[in-house]
Amino acid sequence: MNLLSIGQLVKQRRQLLGLSQARLARLSSLSRATINQLETGTIVDLGAAKLIALLDLLGLTMDAAERPKRDNALALASRTASVSYKDVLTPEALAAALVEGQLPANITPQVATLLDEAPLPLIVGAVEEIARHTHCPAKTLWKHLLQWAHDLQSPRAVWA
Repeated sequence: MNLLSIGQLVKQRRQLLGLSQARLARLSSLSRATINQLETGTIVDLGAAKLIALLDLLGLTMDAAERPKRDNALALASRTASVSYKDVLTPEALAAALVEGQLPANITPQVATLLDEAPLPLIVGAVEEIARHTHCPAKTLWKHLLQWAHDLQSPRAVWA
């Protein structure tokens, strides 16, 4: 497999997840130009560490095959968000809020923790799982997450 083939798979996966090139660039700490060059096959070299991190973020293995779907990313994300709080953020509450785009006050602290601290591949997996189960476009879910991050003034650079 060459970078052209990998780039085409990255583009397909990015689009399936509802991510723009700019958003994927932020999530992966790469430039938008690098993402574009990878997807169009014009990149000469990306480096193994950067490529592996990008593929991992997108839920692809090093052979650029999609990892088997796991239906526990949402539960893990909810648990991660609830670790420091008495009130637990349920997967159902997180999914419903994300689909609706409205952030209920009672889960705001947990969502802030999720946005600021959860591993990014876990967030990507949760968005994918919610989209798959609710038939809400992943792009819409990312839009809601981004709005929440801005509203909550998340310090995490990927949400800027």
